[in-house]
Amino acid sequence: MKVIRQKSHTLNIDKKVSEHTKYLIFTGIAGYFIILSFIFNTPQEIFNGQIKILLSPANLFTDYFALTDAGVTFFNSGLMILHAMAIIRIVHAKINGPIIAAVLTIAGFSFFGKNLYNSMPIVIGAFLYAKVTHVPAKNSLLAALFGTALGPLVSEISFNIGLSIPIGIGTGWVSGIIAGFLIPPLSDSFIKFTKGFSLYNIGFTSGIIGTVFSSLLRGFGVDIEPVILLSSGNNIPAKVILITLFLALLIIGLFLNGWTFKGYKNLIKETGQLSTDFVDISGFSISLINVSILGLLGTGYSLVLGGDLNGPVIGGILTLAGFGSFGKHPKNVIPILVGVTGLGLISSYDISSTSVITVGLFGTTLAPLAGHYGNKVGIIAGALHLLVVMNTSFLHGGVNLYNNGFAGGLVAATLVPLLEAIKYHKEKQRQWKNPVNPADEVEVD
Repeated sequence: MKVIRQKSHTLNIDKKVSEHTKYLIFTGIAGYFIILSFIFNTPQEIFNGQIKILLSPANLFTDYFALTDAGVTFFNSGLMILHAMAIIRIVHAKINGPIIAAVLTIAGFSFFGKNLYNSMPIVIGAFLYAKVTHVPAKNSLLAALFGTALGPLVSEISFNIGLSIPIGIGTGWVSGIIAGFLIPPLSDSFIKFTKGFSLYNIGFTSGIIGTVFSSLLRGFGVDIEPVILLSSGNNIPAKVILITLFLALLIIGLFLNGWTFKGYKNLIKETGQLSTDFVDISGFSISLINVSILGLLGTGYSLVLGGDLNGPVIGGILTLAGFGSFGKHPKNVIPILVGVTGLGLISSYDISSTSVITVGLFGTTLAPLAGHYGNKVGIIAGALHLLVVMNTSFLHGGVNLYNNGFAGGLVAATLVPLLEAIKYHKEKQRQWKNPVNPADEVEVD
């Protein structure tokens, strides 16, 4: 995924935010989750639960709350954040908008599918591509981080298709490394397919790769199906934990921004089309404020619809928040949420179900459509996304955790050419109705 640098409107006070401070903030989130884990479970329970997570197939939707316990799940998320931060530090990358989005996306999906075992081969494969093509490792960083969407592919092959443990682990890791190796070149190509109007470009890429692998396995008689393992009854503690986290990030953002929202108006004017790095455009502090606002918005949306704050829903909230640094803001995500919810209300879908709520949260991958073409298009995109995403998980069998990224890419690739054609013909019609009179033209020497 290539990041296009844009003119910065960063406030002077934001220049004081060092890379060290940024690292502290995100490792602090990891620490927050790890501390919480020991409130819910004993060290022995967390150790045993981690083993269970590492050995699970992890297909979409494998809610780690239901598979293990709350403490085990928070520990896994905290551990995965630290893993991501270590990778970022090793390649000497600066924390910008896309990296913040990647870290919080990893944090979210570590509640229902990602773990150290199934993520590492993908990371190795992505960096192996950089090594083979003789480019800096940081060029493959986003592919390595976001590409962990294919973690369930590694787990599925390792533990769930009937291979012996040694052969399964070896085959799973080789498959993961190959998948990771393919992500950087394919994601650079597929961004042209959606023209940047779906933010989860690597999610779309992972969907294509996952579909190919699943088709290959099915061709050899291996049946791969998505999993539905969901928890309930977590709303009170999860609500307190999430609101506390996002309020803390809001306070930190305001502190770093001189206790003002100055600069936020400029941020919400952006369409969000890839690649829009809010840290580069508006500064880290304003981006952090936007992250926290979207986190609170996502939490409120889930609760208002009467949903369960389970693993996938928390994953959706954290992902929505993360992209508050990289393309999303309230102005361009609300139309998507309205479209998904509106169609849910008039269709056979239960809007309080985890499937619909997560479609709303993750469906904000299409926020740039609302940002560029307006609220009506955003609502239509959200509604169409709900219809498409409900039928795409079978293609990759749930081995791509970013199913909404896959479906969002298809929706964007369908709508954008139509919208551009409509815009073109409207402009032609306008010119036909108001032709330029040569006599009105003024020659300028």
